[in-house]
Amino acid sequence: MHSSTPRRCEVAVLDRTSPTQRYTRGIAAAVIAVATLLLAANAGPARAAEPEPAQQQQVQQES
Repeated sequence: MHSSTPRRCEVAVLDRTSPTQRYTRGIAAAVIAVATLLLAANAGPARAAEPEPAQQQQVQQES
């Protein structure tokens, strides 16, 4: 019933990539990671609006 030659799963057999391709992918991943971190750092909460001049005068008079 079983053949004498073992069957190989095509998914498990990966072609070896050249070092240049691996380095290129690594550099691309690093650039994307840095860009993502920069965008996340700049996406923080917005600053509070400056109080109106009338409110500033009240605060100064109280102190």
